[in-house]
Amino acid sequence: MAEDIQSIISPRRSSDEVALDLMKFIAVTTGYGKGGGTATGFTGKAARTPEEYADALLQLFERCRGIIGKEKP
Repeated sequence: MAEDIQSIISPRRSSDEVALDLMKFIAVTTGYGKGGGTATGFTGKAARTPEEYADALLQLFERCRGIIGKEKP
């Protein structure tokens, strides 16, 4: 009975939800997958296409899932 109440009060999050939050944090704080921008007089990496950006985020999500899914020793 106590377990039922606990699941209502604070439902456990799936490992995919945790991996998604980790991916979002990394992507937002680092600009992961966006490519470099250019400033006046400087050249940098060309911005990625939307498809390349989506692929980079999916790869990051898979890496985060792998990290979250590892068992602690």
